[in-house]
Amino acid sequence: MENTITGKKIKHLWLYVIAGVASLGGLLSGFDTGVISGALLFINDTWPLTTLEQGWVVSSALVGAVIGAAANGVLADVYGRKKVIIATGTIFAIGSILCGFAASVSWLIAGRMILGLAIGMVNFVIPLYLSELAPQKVRGMLVSLYQLAITAGILFSYLINRIFALSEYNWRWMLGAGLIPALILLIGISFLGDTPRWLISKKRDDEARKIFAKIEPEANPDDHIKEIRTTLKRAEKAAQKSSKVFERWMLMPIMVGVVIMFIQICTGINTIIYYTATIFKAAGFTDTIGALYATIGVGVVNFGMTFVAIFFTDKVGRKPLLYAGLSGMTIGLFALGATFYFKTHYGLDLKWISVGSIVLFIACFAFSLGPIAWILISEIMPLKIRGTAMSIATMSNFGFNFIVALTFPTLLETIGEAYTFWIFGIIGIFSLYFTYYFIPETKGRSLEQIEKNWQEGIPARKF
Repeated sequence: MENTITGKKIKHLWLYVIAGVASLGGLLSGFDTGVISGALLFINDTWPLTTLEQGWVVSSALVGAVIGAAANGVLADVYGRKKVIIATGTIFAIGSILCGFAASVSWLIAGRMILGLAIGMVNFVIPLYLSELAPQKVRGMLVSLYQLAITAGILFSYLINRIFALSEYNWRWMLGAGLIPALILLIGISFLGDTPRWLISKKRDDEARKIFAKIEPEANPDDHIKEIRTTLKRAEKAAQKSSKVFERWMLMPIMVGVVIMFIQICTGINTIIYYTATIFKAAGFTDTIGALYATIGVGVVNFGMTFVAIFFTDKVGRKPLLYAGLSGMTIGLFALGATFYFKTHYGLDLKWISVGSIVLFIACFAFSLGPIAWILISEIMPLKIRGTAMSIATMSNFGFNFIVALTFPTLLETIGEAYTFWIFGIIGIFSLYFTYYFIPETKGRSLEQIEKNWQEGIPARKF
């Protein structure tokens, strides 16, 4: 019995190698999201930045991300998933080098925009690559590894920030360190193949057959190829019969997807990730190293709580986790705002309550909005426009992210920390309302049933 189990593990080893290497793309995305938090403290020592310049240094990556997300779908279909991943790793390596050697703020912003191109591409192509490669029985788990890799990348960036904090060229080493995972991704992906679905669509069946034999050795590759060919022919026939791609009922799922992205970003997650160290210093941590240690704690919580979503999303459902997560996030935001209010008006030192509020917020986000937002937009979009609709949602995510990250330092300066976080808290209350009325529970429902419900105009709360 033991030999049988060991044999199965060895057979599926190649599949887990593929998942591990591909998920490095998520680590890169998470790394860039988190590394700027600590680097920004030291960039200010090199070039004293205005609040607007700070906003641009942080949010410039998101400008590139919108462009990358918009172009990625077409590139992946034309050139293949693997080549786009290779391009992503190359762009990320170039951007890391440019940021590390930046001679001016403008140079740094340009380097961050180049990094953004890679981020926009990777957030689309890696989940696509994993979902098309993974056998059905482990698809959800393997695709979930991408979100876990993002949180691992954020934690890794916080550790890198602490390691180089006392170095002579601290922030340059911090930003340049992204070159290491980028090179590992490039080397690793060069030994892997493309997805069988894309290969078959290009009439490269022999290559697809070899990949199937590696990732699912107990199955018959020809059966898979036949099934994929049938699906592709069906799609071609449907396209020939109907010239009308978009229908009015499709507006609702697209709207819901865009608002889900609004909720994910505009409840303030990335302001806390990008500016964690800055927030902790404002809360009362006068020592920069102490603030960096606090960010590492936040990164550990973010990484650990993501496992809750991986284990329970398919058991308890999407909406119960969203209700619990959004409630905790909203409480954390109002509590965080209160600590700054009492510090400003009454001189109370509540920095540890600030830490607790941020930890509560991060923990609740990690098991709810973090992974579930991406799961939902992949489930609720109609098949006929799924690629385009997901691109719209992804671009919306980066667009909202850009606006919030750019304006956050200015909001802190003009209306103060307390009112800024209370605004995010009010959005959290709206999010609970929207979740109840407009987000469907997709647990236990096929994609076809979800699409049928949209077509028939059934309200989301009655799905």
